Amino acid sequence: MGRGRQKAKNTKIARELKYDTYSVNYSALERELGAPESGEDAYVDKWADQYSDEYEDEKA
Repeated sequence: MGRGRQKAKNTKIARELKYDTYSVNYSALERELGAPESGEDAYVDKWADQYSDEYEDEKA
């Protein structure tokens, strides 16, 4: 493919991305990305108990 065709193709794709409106299903996106359900903890640090805090000794 020549440079002119490639540039025209890139321009066409750029215009589609700029001007077309896409509907997004956010609930399906959350399920796909593995977002926690409303009842679950948002973040669980599985490494929290492995290391002590560096300031833990100063408090005592």
